[in-house]
Amino acid sequence: MRTGRDSADVVVIGGGIHGCSTALHCALRGLSVILIEKDHAGRHASGVNAGGVRQLARHVAEIPLSNASMAIWHDIANLVDDDCGFSSDGQVLVAENEADLAQCRARVEDLNLRGFHHEEMIDAKELREIVPAVSEDCPGGVISRRDGAAIPLRATQAFKLKAQRIGVDVREGVRVTKIEHDGANWRVVTDAGECLAPRIVNAAGAWGGRIAADLGEPVPLEAVAPMLSITAPLPAFIKPVVILRGRKLSFKQFGNGTVLIGGGYLGRALPDENRTILDWSKLASNLKTVWELFPIMRGASIVRAWAGIEGRIADELPVFGRSAKHEGVYHQFGFSLHGFQLGPGAGAVMAEIIATGRSNVPIDGLGIERFAGSH
Repeated sequence: MRTGRDSADVVVIGGGIHGCSTALHCALRGLSVILIEKDHAGRHASGVNAGGVRQLARHVAEIPLSNASMAIWHDIANLVDDDCGFSSDGQVLVAENEADLAQCRARVEDLNLRGFHHEEMIDAKELREIVPAVSEDCPGGVISRRDGAAIPLRATQAFKLKAQRIGVDVREGVRVTKIEHDGANWRVVTDAGECLAPRIVNAAGAWGGRIAADLGEPVPLEAVAPMLSITAPLPAFIKPVVILRGRKLSFKQFGNGTVLIGGGYLGRALPDENRTILDWSKLASNLKTVWELFPIMRGASIVRAWAGIEGRIADELPVFGRSAKHEGVYHQFGFSLHGFQLGPGAGAVMAEIIATGRSNVPIDGLGIERFAGSH
């Protein structure tokens, strides 16, 4: 571990997929970068999520960033020298009843009017062709055909390792204790020394709100613990990832037959202790949904359950872009349980903003200024 006081063009705080992606893309633009992570890269949300790589069902404000990211996912091995376990079998939002289906139809029509065509309606017949095991009661849904999934920790580590290979100074197990002005630079004080940079990126996930507050830009962020469970191997029965509109569910089967079950049910996050506590009653609700929607799962055995620590913003949109108060400060946190797919593209866009002052990818509605005056 390096100690003492040194400098770079950019200091990135946080070693999740967002921090590692931004560090990599900044380095690709010729900037010197120090990446600081208090644990190891991918220790929290980025390494323990469901791995969904989806454009499907995103808030309109996120779609341009999601589109930019999806283009990178489909060429991910050329960027990080690892395919990150990415597969593209689509994602399907299943409508459980006619009311769900009507809401799906209204959503797709609205997106089409806005110029977005990645979501397509499917009827009951096509739904059962794509997801044969789904309940016969479901009348259809929406598909995003380029969506898929990847292996979260592998992807985050791939970004970190590629960043290191091209010169990023990655410091894991190092905790930031203070950030302050030092002339034209920002001084980042850690428990292993200090460093200076004219630009810093707050990509600290669930801890990003504390950094923002220390800089005088508080946001309504809550540390949450999204839970996941996984089964023993089953015969192959589903390729796309399945999500629901009403009840919470994210559902996918791996090549080895195991089935990952999520959907945003929350355990208890203890960020000061760096740990989580599972809520077994909520996990039972999650599994009840699977029981009802996929009869084939009724004999499955759950072998493990876990939770990560993630930051959720009150409006469930990330804080992304320049500081509203400080020159040289950029925020990239609060992805509210749906940030994994955005990581590659968000890093590219953030690096572009840092290097050139602007980006062609619209990020309207994601800035920290939307919370000015709310505290």
